[in-house]
Amino acid sequence: MNHVHELAIIGAGPAGIATAVEGYLQGIRDIVLLEKEGNHNSTIRKYYKDNKRVDKDWKGQKVELDGRIYFVDGTKETTLDFFDEILAHHSVELQTHVEVQSIKKLDDCFEVFMAGKSIKAKYVVVTIGRMGKPNKPSYKIPVGIKNRVGFTLDGCVGDEKVLVVGGGDSAIEYAVDLADKNSVSICYRRETFERANPTNQKNIEEAIKNGEVRPILGVNIDDLEDDNGKVKVMFSEIEPEFFDRVIYAIGGTTPSSFLASSGIKEKDGKPVHDENYETNIKGLFVAGDITQESGGSIALGLNHGYAIACYIQGGCQIIND
Repeated sequence: MNHVHELAIIGAGPAGIATAVEGYLQGIRDIVLLEKEGNHNSTIRKYYKDNKRVDKDWKGQKVELDGRIYFVDGTKETTLDFFDEILAHHSVELQTHVEVQSIKKLDDCFEVFMAGKSIKAKYVVVTIGRMGKPNKPSYKIPVGIKNRVGFTLDGCVGDEKVLVVGGGDSAIEYAVDLADKNSVSICYRRETFERANPTNQKNIEEAIKNGEVRPILGVNIDDLEDDNGKVKVMFSEIEPEFFDRVIYAIGGTTPSSFLASSGIKEKDGKPVHDENYETNIKGLFVAGDITQESGGSIALGLNHGYAIACYIQGGCQIIND
């Protein structure tokens, strides 16, 4: 408890890893990276299917990389390998299975509280993502069918009648992927899939045209019921239907309670920060998906990490590693 780390980073996704590595390259040597899951980049591991394309830019927006991490488009597997390598090459202490509960500002540092312990650090950067806390429906899911309702492809076994709920990239990818071995429908409250990237729009159009995925568009869901282990979906505009499994892919939300408990102000669903990503509390920063409207840009997350590392060190300089 007497030791004060130079830099503590909460969340080991692209922005968190970038902050750590760029900090190291700027001369910071006492860095701890805290991750509540069992490994870094848990969102990519959980929500991306095998061999899924991972792009530097989000929905086609072009972002030039500012720092020294040269990330290029790849797949789920090559992306995870890339971050494995840069973590191994730099002296960053990665602690997994530690969920940060709150951050307290002390006189000359911060105390970061976790279950059963705490650490201290001069600077703290919060890089937790929105998908770490997936959006859930407003209605309750009956206990008897909870194992039939999920937010990822975990538990899908094939030869099932599956309903995917959502109209973004993840929902489309889940539906197209599951269609190989299942009877799949996709329910979206809007009439088109305009939120998805062009590749996924094309893929879902082809899947629907070929009869591989059945669209249920412009339709809302009021409730789910347990019907002898089957999921009875109560739609607003059409008659109920029965499914073996329902998968929600309806985005994620900013963890407002965590931000509030740490004293970080929010506005319009995002933490307030300045051009250096410093919050209303001096020395406490935010980076990555949590700062963006919809998240998803690896390039922006990497740039946030670089900017914060430079600011902490009083300007960027090249330190030989």
